[in-house]
Amino acid sequence: MISQNDSVPALLAEAWASWAERGATLDAASWDLATRLPGWSVRELYAHVAPVPAMFAGLREAVVDGPAEVTSGAGILRAYNRPDGIAHTAAGQVAEAAKLAASAAEPAELIARFGVEGPAALAGIADLPPATAVAHPLLGSVTVGALGEVALMEATVHLLDLIAAVGGPPPADGALRATRALLVEVADPVAFIEAAAGRGTGAVLPVIR
Repeated sequence: MISQNDSVPALLAEAWASWAERGATLDAASWDLATRLPGWSVRELYAHVAPVPAMFAGLREAVVDGPAEVTSGAGILRAYNRPDGIAHTAAGQVAEAAKLAASAAEPAELIARFGVEGPAALAGIADLPPATAVAHPLLGSVTVGALGEVALMEATVHLLDLIAAVGGPPPADGALRATRALLVEVADPVAFIEAAAGRGTGAVLPVIR
């Protein structure tokens, strides 16, 4: 799994900075461009990924005693992406929420959430160790580090979606390596190894929706 250390918050802040920088260069027409996600515009993609400072502040209030039930980003993603998981059952709700958020926020607001508000909120919980357990509405409890891994993956995967729509340089190498490592960990290890070695015939990918 991705090492739950200080590099994940740093990589996440770097990824958000990239979103902010790219957004600052977009003209009005570019915000309405379609992305490769069916039905999603660039603006809706920004609204979906943009950090919500209140969620970070709420982590401190959600801290619970004892070890967390889910301790890795891969564990969160496996639960979300099983056949009855939220990635499948709530996909329509997630898309609708992105559309509503996009309609309520100007591009400048979305850029500020990536470039100013999100990083400040992330710095505000820097004292919480990665192994800190917090309550989770679906999984019981998870670690702060696991949530960070998933947030970094989301920012990186969707940054690739953004680049496919508007162009620009690739994500930072560190974010790409961390995201690759996390997604490999989500896959069944035997099935992945056999597929990667040209021996397996079953479908292994995608591992997330």
